[in-house]
Amino acid sequence: MAESMKGLHRSHRCTEVSNKNIGEEVTVMGWVSKRRNLGSLIFVDLRDRSGLLQILFDENYVGSEGFEKASSLRSEFVIAVKGEVTKRGGAINENLATGDIEIRATEVRILSEALTPPFPIEENINTKDELRLKYRYLDLRRPDLQRNLIMRSNVATLTRAFLANEGFLEIETPMLTKSTPEGARDYLVPSRVHPGTFYALPQSPQLFKQLLMCSGYDRYFQIVKCFRDEDLRADRQPEFTQIDMELSFVDVDDVIDVNERLLAKLFKETIGVEVKLPIQRMTWQEAMDRFGSDKPDTRFGMELKDVSEVVKNCGFSVFTGALANGGSVRGINAEGQGAMPRKKIDALVDFAKGYGAKGLAYLAINEDGTYKSSFAKFMTEEELSSLVAAMDGKPGDLLLFAADKNTIVYSVLGALRIEIANQLGLLDKNVYNFLWVTEFPLLEYSEEQGRYVAMHHPFTMPMEEDLPLLDTDPGKVRAKAYDIVLNGTEIGGGSVRIYQSDVQEKMFEVLGFKKEDAYERFGFLLNAFKYGVPPHAGLAYGLDRLVMLMAKEDSIRDVIAFPKIKDASCLMTDAPNVVDDKQLEELFIKVDIPEKEQKED
Repeated sequence: MAESMKGLHRSHRCTEVSNKNIGEEVTVMGWVSKRRNLGSLIFVDLRDRSGLLQILFDENYVGSEGFEKASSLRSEFVIAVKGEVTKRGGAINENLATGDIEIRATEVRILSEALTPPFPIEENINTKDELRLKYRYLDLRRPDLQRNLIMRSNVATLTRAFLANEGFLEIETPMLTKSTPEGARDYLVPSRVHPGTFYALPQSPQLFKQLLMCSGYDRYFQIVKCFRDEDLRADRQPEFTQIDMELSFVDVDDVIDVNERLLAKLFKETIGVEVKLPIQRMTWQEAMDRFGSDKPDTRFGMELKDVSEVVKNCGFSVFTGALANGGSVRGINAEGQGAMPRKKIDALVDFAKGYGAKGLAYLAINEDGTYKSSFAKFMTEEELSSLVAAMDGKPGDLLLFAADKNTIVYSVLGALRIEIANQLGLLDKNVYNFLWVTEFPLLEYSEEQGRYVAMHHPFTMPMEEDLPLLDTDPGKVRAKAYDIVLNGTEIGGGSVRIYQSDVQEKMFEVLGFKKEDAYERFGFLLNAFKYGVPPHAGLAYGLDRLVMLMAKEDSIRDVIAFPKIKDASCLMTDAPNVVDDKQLEELFIKVDIPEKEQKED
């Protein structure tokens, strides 16, 4: 039966007790992790968020009633223990911060009893994610998840302190705002007071933080929830957290400077990693040409090589056909993999097809210098030698080639180099390679919409020297945009914003917005710009992704307290769920699900 803690006050968390406290009386509280009954002695591992502490129950000290209580303890019982800190009588546990001490109990109270948990409350369990997330309140007791959430809290605290010291003001922006559908889908919230109308949950505070710059607040930041109704991946959730900032009277270098120093502080003080400054910068075009990705992983080589010139006159129609259609032929060198079995190569071909490739050409260089290839018969010895030389190939290497439109070639080889690196164990989580990717294309053409769309958002400033191209060749205009990349993951991104009305109007024109459409969507911002707007720029980090990489986890779910699963539902609370008819009536909403979808559900 549960007891009251009246009269007891916790003096220490479990690992706050040390050999410096030997001889002192302390009171600790937490969960029973393990119990070992040796007959005359009972040992309990007590756990709280700080770690484990061993409790010794000896009837000579705790009394017969206390010893009986200790005998009844089970896993996850919540207990309070008063006792004396003593040196361990047995072997020291080097793996525990408290491995050389124990508490010799003089009093114990059972504050709460517990059912047997559906899975062990310990690190590195093999329990299915579905079960863990259903019982997330138990999952969160595991030491590894607790370390992750403590790390997340520390990152947030350090960020606030650093930015405050840099002159930033923490200002909240609205959660209920106007839908501006340009990018991901909004989550909509119906209004009861204004029937038939909807708020949107913010995908980012973008417009409001720009308005704050118009209002003269100079430097703003916020650690803020954002929402996007999009398909989920390991590093995506429907609700996520941004470290969001905006600065006035700055250009690209100013934003990068303050953020490099922020990253250096976070990594040094949180996980003891030195970030070498300045962080390397690379243009978007260079990143695509060398790595096939605008978020390249630079922990290993295997860079793309453009061999279009080398093969332009060869007899292999796959190569020459791609070049004739305005594409390119590029390859990667998987060094030392020339003996890869055909079955594995075929698997790589299938992998490439998943990224839009029609196939994948390969050339293995045998140790004796001869070739094993899918296309050698279509090329002369001289052409093959030139191709191998262009790829820096040597005996024992495997050369892989994609031939198609540049977008497909980049996508295929960019993904392929990561896949091979993963197979070869080249992705060391103890290495932290940062990279700024700059000068993104301002626009990209959407075949679906038949128009240019903003690669970032419609308020991104073009490079000044590219402004004339907005009229003649919009696709070649570079943006004053920058992403911060860590080990092949984009952890943050931002841009210098448009602040001149003529440039903004030209941007809307290129995007196919009529003036009235632009004002319908963004009128409150455009009107604000009529009253004096400073040059400004900003950046936002994905806090979840950042902490995921710091914690060396593979999914952001392991650094979020209560995450959703792939279909954006919560297994613990069963959200989203139906609501009663009265609530719908008040909102003037009628649910009409097509019969097909009902059956699928």
